[in-house]
Amino acid sequence: MLAKDIKTGAVVVYNEAPVMITGISVQSPSARGAATLYKFRARNLVSKQKVDVTLKGGDSLPEADFQRRSVKFMYADAAQSHFLDEADYNQYALDNELIEEERQYITEDLEGMVAMIYNDEFVGVQIPTTVTLQVVECDPAVKGDSATKRTKPAKLQTGLVVYVPEYLTSGEMIKVDTRTGEFLSRA
Repeated sequence: MLAKDIKTGAVVVYNEAPVMITGISVQSPSARGAATLYKFRARNLVSKQKVDVTLKGGDSLPEADFQRRSVKFMYADAAQSHFLDEADYNQYALDNELIEEERQYITEDLEGMVAMIYNDEFVGVQIPTTVTLQVVECDPAVKGDSATKRTKPAKLQTGLVVYVPEYLTSGEMIKVDTRTGEFLSRA
C-alpha cells in the first residue's frame, strides 16, 4: 500500500509486526524536487506500543493479513470491554486502555463494529467513521441565535464532549465523526 493511499484505521505491516494507523500528517516539500513526507502515528497491535513511521510518497508498506469479524459490544467492566462475534457467538475481550479512543463512541446498539483477529488473537476493534449518539447535557438553546454559527459544548451518552450548534438541546440524537470527534449533523 503506497504511503499516499494509507488512511487512518488502516492496518499495515511495519518492522514485521501489524500496526494500526491512528494519525497522519503530511509535510509538503519545501524545495524543488523534494519528496512529500507522510508521518504516521500508529499502534503496534501485538506489543501495544505506539510507533512513529515516516515515509516518502512513493514508499509503501504491505497490508497486514487480518481476519475481520463483525462484533457487537456487550459490556465493559473496570479492566476490559467485552464483544460478541455476530457470526459464531464467540466472546472477545480487550483491555480498556487499548481502546480508550474507540470507547468514547461505543454503545450497545452500535452497528458496523469489526474485530481484528491476528494469529487467532483479538488485537483490536474498528468502529464506523460516523456514529449516532444522544446529547444528555448541554446549555439550553437561546431563541434568535440560530443565524450565527456559534457552538456550545454538549455531553453525549458515552461521556464524550463535542461542540454542537447552539440550537441543539438535550435529548437530541446527533452524528459524530469518529476520526475527528466533531459534530456532523442531527440524526
